[in-house]
Amino acid sequence: MSASDVCNKEVGSTSKSNDDVCEVIGKLDNMSTNNEGIPLVCAKCGKEGSEVTNTCNKCKMVMYCNAACKKRHRHKHKKECEEHVKRAAEKDEKLFKQPPPLEEDEKLFKQPPPLEDCPICMVRLPTMETGSTYMGCCGKIICCGCIDAPVYDNEGNVIDDVCPFCRTPPCSNDEVIKRYEDRAALNDATAMYILGIYYSTGEEELPQDDTKALELWHQAAELGYADAYYLIGNAYILGNGVEMDEKKALYYYKLSAMGGNIKGRFFLGIDEEEKGNPERALKHYIIATKDGCVESLESIKRLGHEGTEVDLFKAVQYHLEYLDDVRSDQRDEAAETREKYYELLSNFNYQSLGY
Repeated sequence: MSASDVCNKEVGSTSKSNDDVCEVIGKLDNMSTNNEGIPLVCAKCGKEGSEVTNTCNKCKMVMYCNAACKKRHRHKHKKECEEHVKRAAEKDEKLFKQPPPLEEDEKLFKQPPPLEDCPICMVRLPTMETGSTYMGCCGKIICCGCIDAPVYDNEGNVIDDVCPFCRTPPCSNDEVIKRYEDRAALNDATAMYILGIYYSTGEEELPQDDTKALELWHQAAELGYADAYYLIGNAYILGNGVEMDEKKALYYYKLSAMGGNIKGRFFLGIDEEEKGNPERALKHYIIATKDGCVESLESIKRLGHEGTEVDLFKAVQYHLEYLDDVRSDQRDEAAETREKYYELLSNFNYQSLGY
């Protein structure tokens, strides 16, 4: 319901004062805002529109049409500005305040639970993104082995191009986005995460919108989807939709790592190495290795060569145990087929087609 709807319902038009209220509400309804939702109205002269682009440098909460208006309004705005800055700092400190070191380490270096099983073969899902596929039709995450395996009907006939779980046929790009949006409306965190990626990159004919992407990733993360925290951390590292902030990026990488994201965990290991803490880096690499991160295994080997006391044999054993947990004959066959396909693509002579 818009502000005008509220006005019509609650205020009516029985008096001049009520008419004045409705007029103000109507202006608010039609008022342009910037990306942060701040009205595009000069705080000094009241001018409205796209020319109002000069923001207060400190609080970022009021707009001006030019530098002259900003300067003339400075004295009047000073107290309000200081209050805005103070509240923002308090909110930031509350959100990103780090817990005591001992408590943080107990949570940070705890091995996350493994991913759930594939709903078809009931074998643990691999942590590598290429090892599974999200199905927008039913919201299931299915391993590559079951994705590539033939699907049969009740009479034993092979069915081509259907979801191996719910048997829904494929659809157009527009319908794919609609499926994801419908799943997201049902609080499907994976659908929110994928939609966020599409908005971040401008894929699938969606507009490129970093703010919308971050909004979706935050929603997915609040529902427990740790990979979303990792992409929020990336946004703070790269300055996509937010100001660059390594402290906040590290905060979100930690949340992603504690939720089981091996990329975030690997990044934390690199960060500790760069800070001169090889023992803490080793802890991160061990946790990531147990969840299948090959890069972490290479980092453990390098730390050993550089003088850090490591048990490389044990680390390799952790990785092999992970591989045993996620492998199956069907997945091995799918991996081999895909490897041959990519090898064929890499060796294909595109010049013969005129490229």
